[in-house]
Amino acid sequence: MGIIIHAPFLYAQNIMIKAPETPYLVKPDSEFKIAAAATSPSDTNADKSAQKKELKRLRKLIGTLQHRLYAEDKHSLLLIFQAMDAAGKDSTIRAVLSGVNPAGCHVSSFKKPSSQELDHDFLWRSAIRLPERGRIGVFNRSYYEETLVVRVHPEYLRYQRLPDLPSDLADSNLQDIWAQRFESIREHEKHLTRNGTVILKFFLNVSLDEQKRRFLSRLNEPAKNWKFSADDLKERALWDKYMHAYEATLNATSTEYAAWYAIPADDKPFMRVEVARTIYAALQSINPQYPKVSKEELAEFAKLRQLLESE
Repeated sequence: MGIIIHAPFLYAQNIMIKAPETPYLVKPDSEFKIAAAATSPSDTNADKSAQKKELKRLRKLIGTLQHRLYAEDKHSLLLIFQAMDAAGKDSTIRAVLSGVNPAGCHVSSFKKPSSQELDHDFLWRSAIRLPERGRIGVFNRSYYEETLVVRVHPEYLRYQRLPDLPSDLADSNLQDIWAQRFESIREHEKHLTRNGTVILKFFLNVSLDEQKRRFLSRLNEPAKNWKFSADDLKERALWDKYMHAYEATLNATSTEYAAWYAIPADDKPFMRVEVARTIYAALQSINPQYPKVSKEELAEFAKLRQLLESE
């Protein structure tokens, strides 16, 4: 008889690690509807001071578990952040992971691919930046751009020199490409989890109205001008196409071994706490331990201790 799994699991070195259950988990094999997904918390009057204290508490706990993850050197944790512009990816990564030892964490940001990257398959440029065992890796955008921005702008496919690319790049002619990329991503993530990488994927779900407010803030405040680009408004005009791409991507790639979390992003303090809580729960499930010292090593330590004390 087969085993029915009702909740998603993170796989790490053939050990099933239960994925954190939160209200924002995109459950595998469920039909995720982006129009029904919350962009703000149900409690809009939450105590901001309490949220700051909770984030500080979670940062400390994450830092402690990251130290054990680094010492144990068996698993790695990959955090993937995807969102529309102004959703708060950069500030969330900074706010949540500020308590982590920099030696045990690395952030990679993926922008327009280089000519060298275009000469490889679409997973190559992210694969070479995956975290080593014992470390937390953060992808600020990721290989998921290939099913998001590239789907909204299919003309980008021409730069990838793919074999048998249709001359007409209408979405109806590209369904096989998106299906193949979803399959490649699922197999890639399954391979990673089998080899000790735990994967958490966050879609920071900002609303169209809140994005407008944040864009205006960038235009009106001199210290934020550098964050704004005219291209931001061009992409905003394609909002509905992006939402279609996100919905298709989350439905196709939220799996029992690498689940998506659609986190409401209109309230940044709330969003940061939810992201931190999910990361902490995943680290708890990994439960990394400091390496144990053998009896032979302890005996050797005793001799070395005596040697030092006799100096």
